[in-house]
Amino acid sequence: MTIRTILVDDEPLAIQGLELRLQTHDDVEIIAKCQNGREAISAIKTHKPDLVFLDIQMPGFDGFSVVQGMMEVEPPLFVFVTAYSDHALRAFEAQAVDYLMKPVEEARLADTLDRVRQRLAERRGAEETEKLKEALAEHAPEAAAEIGAGDGDHVNANRFEKLINIKDRGQIFRVDVDTIELIEAAGDYMVIKTADNSLVLRETMKDLEKRLDPRRFQRVHRSTIVNLDLVKQVKPHTNGECFLILDSGAQVKVSRSYRDVVARFVH
Repeated sequence: MTIRTILVDDEPLAIQGLELRLQTHDDVEIIAKCQNGREAISAIKTHKPDLVFLDIQMPGFDGFSVVQGMMEVEPPLFVFVTAYSDHALRAFEAQAVDYLMKPVEEARLADTLDRVRQRLAERRGAEETEKLKEALAEHAPEAAAEIGAGDGDHVNANRFEKLINIKDRGQIFRVDVDTIELIEAAGDYMVIKTADNSLVLRETMKDLEKRLDPRRFQRVHRSTIVNLDLVKQVKPHTNGECFLILDSGAQVKVSRSYRDVVARFVH
């Protein structure tokens, strides 16, 4: 999988430095280099890249203006690269994959590209699945129905997030999904609970579920998702309900509507 990439920075030396670091990643193909926001918008619409490394402070259109200029088209993935740390919160609000400080460290760049590969694999996997379903629906409707019924049985773990960026209390927290025990909904906000922290994420439960591996993260109540890997005990309750006891000692009630989730613990 080649990652078609555009570099955007008004400083030629910054572009050269990033280009040099990217040469060690064989799957990254630099298809264009731009020195300002207007050039970037034009190049993105023309070349339709997978990824854009984008400086924030540039003459004319800044990096955020470039992202806003993509609202009418299918946007690429964006990684902001800047000398100023005070734009980090706004960068993640703009749904950037990552935020790199100049000069870019090689190890940090490698981590960012791993996240990019994960996002692209998820996006391309979803596109291929939709194309297959459309073709089958036209030529073999019975087979299409069987695939639709079995979607949950064939899950590619690489599609799902391993780290989630959460803006809370004026900071950005990078949370390893393996440490998430419990997620509770509160309107359009999610409370993400680990063994030693609780963070608030502005996102709907439906959208968050798409980012998490359903073989591990299951809804056990209308407003609660649990990491099944961290369940250490199941306690029966009245009326067909039960409690899950997590590694931290937290207790989570499983409503009758979701009791099939508990069945996987019973052998």
